[in-house]
Amino acid sequence: MVKKIKENFSGIVFFALALSSVSALVLITVFIFVQGIPLIASAGLSNFFGMDWSPDRGMYGITPMIVGTASVTLGAAILGVPIGLCCSIFMAEFAPSWMKKVFRPAIQLLAGIPSVVYGFWGLTFIVPFISKYLGGLGLSILAASVVLAIMVLPTIISISEVSLIALPRQYKEGALALGMTHWQTIRSVQLPAAKSGIVAAVILGLGRAIGETMAVIMVLGNSPALPRSILDPVRTLTTNIGLEMGYASGEHRQALFATGIVLFAVIMILNITAQYITRKKVKK
Repeated sequence: MVKKIKENFSGIVFFALALSSVSALVLITVFIFVQGIPLIASAGLSNFFGMDWSPDRGMYGITPMIVGTASVTLGAAILGVPIGLCCSIFMAEFAPSWMKKVFRPAIQLLAGIPSVVYGFWGLTFIVPFISKYLGGLGLSILAASVVLAIMVLPTIISISEVSLIALPRQYKEGALALGMTHWQTIRSVQLPAAKSGIVAAVILGLGRAIGETMAVIMVLGNSPALPRSILDPVRTLTTNIGLEMGYASGEHRQALFATGIVLFAVIMILNITAQYITRKKVKK
């Protein structure tokens, strides 16, 4: 009887904790939409998705920030995804056990480094390097892409490696028995079989890149204008909120919350896509 009461009490406690997490998400969502929707309704979609961000003149166009976010995220994907995938293949298929014991904690440690440290490193190393050898101020899309590419590596490497390790051994053994080399087996059998997990890893990594703020603020230049090259400074959705929320008021503040709605929608779409891909893999 006492054991049953303890089990019931534990179930209630865990349910309450889970409910509190969901409730917090719901409250945050409602708050953001309540604060941001009035500005979108009053300013109009043409203004809100316009090209000019000048809150002092009542212009709240976030298109330059959307382009900046897309540019930085695409750059991080181009740089980070191939490196992350190659590292995961090496860890899953080629690395000896002693090396895995060293590399895995190192990758986890890489994920635990505060973003401000990445930003400071990028500001003192990447930015001067770009300015010296490629031109411009160095504060640019390229600098932010390099920093974000490094920041998303732990997510891509860890999940992709797990996806490769979790494959049935029969896939590899059957391919080798048919005369394929080790690399042919990886390229033609294992990577296609683990595609769902790898895609989910990339999507989750890009979700972090889109949501990053502090490191990007320090290396991006934060210019609310359309870029003409990867060496131009831009401003992302997150940096726009981070830079101006401290002093914004009235419609300006509502415009930042409306920017948060767009960012919230993008992140939710990415997370739902990753969950769908992962579940599809499990069903298979």
